Amino acid sequence: MISFHNVTKKYDSHLVLDRVSFSIENNEFVVLTGTSGAGKSTVIALLIGAEKPTSGSVEVDEMHVSEMDLETLQLYRRKIGVVYQDYKLLEKKTVFENVAFALEVCNESDELVHERVPQVLGKVGLLSFQDKFPDQLSGGEKQRLAIARALVHKPRLIIADEPTGNLDEANVRGIIELLNQLHEEGNTVLLTTHDPFVRELVGGRSLKLENGKII
Repeated sequence: MISFHNVTKKYDSHLVLDRVSFSIENNEFVVLTGTSGAGKSTVIALLIGAEKPTSGSVEVDEMHVSEMDLETLQLYRRKIGVVYQDYKLLEKKTVFENVAFALEVCNESDELVHERVPQVLGKVGLLSFQDKFPDQLSGGEKQRLAIARALVHKPRLIIADEPTGNLDEANVRGIIELLNQLHEEGNTVLLTTHDPFVRELVGGRSLKLENGKII
């Protein structure tokens, strides 16, 4: 379970989050909405341990994220799949190599790489694209590749930070359908978006950030 308890985050004198509290149960699909600059990405940064709260606590399965040492934080992050709006792909690596890299940096065996990568590429519909490079893919295909890379460690939590921001309506529907499928398979999903259309496609529970507060 994810729990934010009275979390405040300031950058110098700029208040981004103001005593934010919410919880997400295991196997939920929750949408975090709000305009650009509302603090959604800051919530994600706190959740993955890239930032620490100015005050308050961020807990995942009763572990305090901000109190983890570097080794524990690295292990924790391997249990989270994060997908970003700008894909963050390695342009000089093939589709297969982009996904494999996430395992290789963790010193996983070649046997595991060649077992796991085709599995996740098949899940996102990109197995036939494994020898292509990112610049040969459409926007929707790039986002599916980013999702495949996020899935390769078999994470229990999937975080999608504005994953449809650069996509047309058809690709938006495809990505949300894929995330819904992953949720139905037992994953916890947290999706951030400023787009009401995306919110309608997901259904389920939503949280709204406005002026640094959950409303």
